[in-house]
Amino acid sequence: MSSLPASEPSPIAAPSSPGAPLSLCDREPHVPAERLVAEMVPPPRFDSVRFETYVPDPAQPSQSEAVRVLSGIAAGLAGATAAGGGKRRWFARKPAAPSGPRGVYLDGGYGVGKTHLLASLWHATPAPAEHKAFGTFVELTNLVGALGFQQTVRTLSGHRLLCIDEFELDDPGDTVLVSTLLGKLVDAGVALAATSNTLPGKLGEGRFAAADFLREIQGLSAHFRPLRIDGEDYRHRGLPEAPPPYADDDVTRVAHRAEGASLDDFPSLLGHLSKVHPSRYGALCDGVRAVCLTGVRPVPDQSTALRLVVLADRLYDREVPVLASGMPFDQLFSEEMLTGGYRKKYFRAISRLTALARDAKTLVES
Repeated sequence: MSSLPASEPSPIAAPSSPGAPLSLCDREPHVPAERLVAEMVPPPRFDSVRFETYVPDPAQPSQSEAVRVLSGIAAGLAGATAAGGGKRRWFARKPAAPSGPRGVYLDGGYGVGKTHLLASLWHATPAPAEHKAFGTFVELTNLVGALGFQQTVRTLSGHRLLCIDEFELDDPGDTVLVSTLLGKLVDAGVALAATSNTLPGKLGEGRFAAADFLREIQGLSAHFRPLRIDGEDYRHRGLPEAPPPYADDDVTRVAHRAEGASLDDFPSLLGHLSKVHPSRYGALCDGVRAVCLTGVRPVPDQSTALRLVVLADRLYDREVPVLASGMPFDQLFSEEMLTGGYRKKYFRAISRLTALARDAKTLVES
């Protein structure tokens, strides 16, 4: 795989040394569009996952069934060529309209291994990395914003497989955009796979007037056949509870001692996130080995909360431990948020930040 294009010069380039923690609030990364395309691969946490490394819960037969089905899909993609890709592109005919759904949709709760399975499908599909794409729903919409719709269609139409993690529809504009994009990619012969905590026909419910966009939502649903995966959150299965928050002094001491650590006041970081586009949150974390936060408190509003969800995803993807003082992570979001239309995103963020807080215990003990 070719090396990624470097970001434009910014304060994030210089590595940290012990005694001089980084500050995420000082970083204003600029990410070229080419990097967004090149980074559409499974994140570092899922570099080495395979179907063979997925451990199904014996009490949940749907997990073993998911491995069987997805392995068959990967084998079926061997030799498949999208209309715009591969050595035979000059002779490729426009594929016939698929007789059934061209994609598979992994539906299940938090921590049942959906992303592990999606990344395993990407790895198992016999095609060069440049003919497969893997990204979150947010990263896909950010790609359209960076390249433009037509260029995104041209770029992805040559792919054999597009994997979309954390498929969510937050507004009507995204509904129409993604419905149109996936329709064109399916017409080009691209296979689709996605994960979500919401069945395709239920996307958007509780967040906008989904009934007004039923046609688009049904069009999206028609591209996928659901594959249900049951189970409990593996991140908490048989593990101790997440550690309680630490004192400010402990967090600060670790930040000055640990190489590559960042140190920020939580409210200041939330304010800084509003000035950085979510498509750049991955670059915001470049070179950071641990995130230390002081003064964690409940997020003040929904917009701030959704930005924090994206940052939590990027930190989790990169396996960056999070050491914090203040309130525990399960108190970040208000009761209204946890019962509203974005509740699944917030519960996912709590689950992931809890796992990263557990990972941070070794920083204190070392």
